[in-house]
Amino acid sequence: MLKKAVIAASICAATLVTTPVFAESVLRLDEVAVGELDPAKASDYADSILMFNVYDTLVLPQQGGPGHVPHIAASWEVDGANYTFKLRDDVKFQSGNTLSAKDVVYSLERMQALGAGLSYLFAGVNIEAIDDTTVRFTLEQPYAPFVASLVRLPIVDMAYVKSNSDSEWGEEFLSANGAGSGAYSVKSHNPQEETVMSKSDSYFLSVADAAPDTVRLRYGLEAATVRTLIAQGEHDIASQWLPPEVVQALAKDGAQLLTESGTGAFYFKMNTTKAPLDDANCRLALSHAFDYGTAVQMIAINDDISAGSPATGAIPVGMFGANGPDSVMAQDMAKAKEYLAACQYDPADMNIEVTWIAEVPLEERFALLMQSNFTQLGIKSEIKKLPWALFAEQVSSAENTPHISQLFVNAVTGDPDTLLYGMYHSSTPGTWQSPEYLNDAMVDKHLEAGRSAADDAGREAAYQALNARLMEIAPTIYGFDRQSVFAASNRVKVPALSDPTQAFGLDGMGFSFRLMEMVE
Repeated sequence: MLKKAVIAASICAATLVTTPVFAESVLRLDEVAVGELDPAKASDYADSILMFNVYDTLVLPQQGGPGHVPHIAASWEVDGANYTFKLRDDVKFQSGNTLSAKDVVYSLERMQALGAGLSYLFAGVNIEAIDDTTVRFTLEQPYAPFVASLVRLPIVDMAYVKSNSDSEWGEEFLSANGAGSGAYSVKSHNPQEETVMSKSDSYFLSVADAAPDTVRLRYGLEAATVRTLIAQGEHDIASQWLPPEVVQALAKDGAQLLTESGTGAFYFKMNTTKAPLDDANCRLALSHAFDYGTAVQMIAINDDISAGSPATGAIPVGMFGANGPDSVMAQDMAKAKEYLAACQYDPADMNIEVTWIAEVPLEERFALLMQSNFTQLGIKSEIKKLPWALFAEQVSSAENTPHISQLFVNAVTGDPDTLLYGMYHSSTPGTWQSPEYLNDAMVDKHLEAGRSAADDAGREAAYQALNARLMEIAPTIYGFDRQSVFAASNRVKVPALSDPTQAFGLDGMGFSFRLMEMVE
């Protein structure tokens, strides 16, 4: 017996010596808290990263070009107001359940019932399961960008949610757990600190062996901490919110710079319900006083890369209705004083509250720039620092919303409807995207025309009219059209953020972890 035991031990030892051991690859990145895991409530950048990796959608943006391609859907047909999608039959949720039409129905009805996040995209949309692999959407009103909106309908595992929750929609469960079919599953989630995800073994598409095995998405790291961690090889991709000089320093130290051409802009949003900004002349005075040229200089990384380009109006260049690049916005103090003279309020009595998001230190500099500009008009201002979570809570009521809020907003489907409707339509106030609380009949009319136009020419005309109206009433100071810049270690390759032929026309989609590679 002793001899057999020695032989067995020798075999085990030989096996241990000769069998290669592969280290788990870990991708570490950060974003601003909070990370909202419930896909029906996802609306900002951190939420989008989680949603695009844990859940799948019927369609995806075409990589490297315009339009959309099938994903969970195998194909679709359009007949007037009816959109019929044939689903793939080989998609499984991370629970092992097979994805079917009933899950698509549940996901849409859940989003509509909760009325949170981007649910407004699906107002007036009815749905039915024709069979296990066929689903039909029927629109009560024409909605030109409907297919594009489906990139924001993540499909939830109905059976898994209901088996783990006492409620119909499983809000508590989905706030802490994933129930998707995505390439990555949730291992742990703290919306203020970190979400840990791991690569799925059963994803219906191939995922490269070099894609990260584990992803650690951290929230709310200080800029100095991120710089140190990347320099020490303990962090891989910084958020887009680092101050330019930190990004510059990391690049000089050998970090690569990843970019995402935006479908949005950086805005200084004015609460149109609060005096003195309930007077359009006062808003126009502030918008003409703002030093756009200096703001753009403040976001330059180097001679070749910047976090933005000059705004030409209310709609970013490249979208329906945008003004041309020769219409760059510039400070005009003479016009600012003319509008201020027409304002019903006395400048001596004004004290404008200008806020900045605590997790985005660059915004403090913009606040100081605005304060300096307003001083030239004889207007006092007060700068206030707000954590993101507190800001999002405050803007739920007009009276608690600051005079001026600084925000980056993007077209969450890549279509201008999802940039502008949620900001400006009178039916969508009280979200972080709409602290203007704008209520303007002409704006509503143009937004609705942009949704319902039968062709691109009609949409272009609608958004041109919208652009003109927004510039006329100035609910917002249009700081600059944004491009996101991320400093990254050389341990990770991200083609979707470094190669234009692999880029998506949708912010956040470049962070699909299955398309990344970890290298040593």
